[in-house]
Amino acid sequence: MKTIHKFRLNTGKEPTTLVLSEGYRVVRCEYIVSQKAVFVWVEQPLSVGTPTVERKFRVALSGEPVPDTYEYLDTALDPFGPEAYHVFAVPPAEGHGAASNEAFGNDRWRSSANS
Repeated sequence: MKTIHKFRLNTGKEPTTLVLSEGYRVVRCEYIVSQKAVFVWVEQPLSVGTPTVERKFRVALSGEPVPDTYEYLDTALDPFGPEAYHVFAVPPAEGHGAASNEAFGNDRWRSSANS
């Protein structure tokens, strides 16, 4: 069995650390107006014996520089404001085991932006 959990990401220069079940997959990223925050939804196995891993994610505003090694995942838009929030995975060398795009299943990644 598996489930999907929602996690709030902090904006700013410091990454947010999440403890996730091994084999997780990020399935959505969105700015929630009522919370004034960026959230990610993560599919995770429900097996009790599944080990956990720490992963770091960074939210950057448009025009804000991030290291070349950070991996872009998605953009969350504030529908009532001018801001766009870009979500990056921090690589293992900088984030003690951060996830890569491969772990997120690029072929199944869904953008929350309205095109």
